[in-house]
Amino acid sequence: EDSSTGSIHRQATASHCKGQICIQSRPTILNEAEFMAHPQGLSNAENFILYLSLSPCPFLILYNSATNHRSACAEVMEKVDHLNPWFGMEQEYLLLDRDGYPLGWPKHGYPAPKGPYYCGVGANRVFGREVVNAHYRACLHTGLSIFGVNAEVTPGQWEFQLGTCKGIMMGDQLWMARYLLHRVAEQFGVSVTFHPKPQITKGDWNGSGCHCNFSTDQMRSDGGLAVIEAMPKLAATHHECIRLYDPHGGEDNKYRLTGKHETSSAETFTWGVANRGASVRIPRGVAQAGKVIL
Repeated sequence: EDSSTGSIHRQATASHCKGQICIQSRPTILNEAEFMAHPQGLSNAENFILYLSLSPCPFLILYNSATNHRSACAEVMEKVDHLNPWFGMEQEYLLLDRDGYPLGWPKHGYPAPKGPYYCGVGANRVFGREVVNAHYRACLHTGLSIFGVNAEVTPGQWEFQLGTCKGIMMGDQLWMARYLLHRVAEQFGVSVTFHPKPQITKGDWNGSGCHCNFSTDQMRSDGGLAVIEAMPKLAATHHECIRLYDPHGGEDNKYRLTGKHETSSAETFTWGVANRGASVRIPRGVAQAGKVIL
């Protein structure tokens, strides 16, 4: 990941001598790492960082930085809090060995064609389950709302599911879960990439995305299907959203969102009931109940 986009994790450890701390006390720490992304460099290298989110685990605290977008997101979530927005995330990722090859891939050539790897079982079909299970346990211990994992279509590729969370808490939990994945994988000598389409997988292999599930009180109520009128609005801002979803302005995601490999096309907005190839899918059971989850 490129640190200039705000998509990279950074971590430090600190001890507090006053016993248990809570988010209401707004403790701060002095951070000198920000100068690496700061235009003034060493001449303005110190920043005080305000804790934003404490997990139930006493060892993990999320804080803001100049290179992420949490503040802007929090402002939006505060404005729509009365709508009770719920989110669920399905985060795909690829596990890599020390040489940068996906786990289970030969150093020369490619693995057997896709098909047996998705939700697979067996040492010849899934690779890195020990990392995945350790990450699952770490998330549960931390109090994150993780509720599932599965092997994905590409060998060495996995997914974890997180939610349901309201508003900004979803983003906080997702970043915390990603961080834990990096830390757990580190102990196994494995690295993690969330890149939509790493160079080695640009053949007939599925890329990695983060599928977002979303609803509001109105959408979850009887007659919520009428909210489908929002689809033309989503279509009107489709290209803007595609750029925002990608830290590199859509330049990485265009290799994944091709209309192939169970994806929609980045060029055209589509939606449908039970359509897994659409930009926005409404689950069949929800639609039959006259309600909406996107």
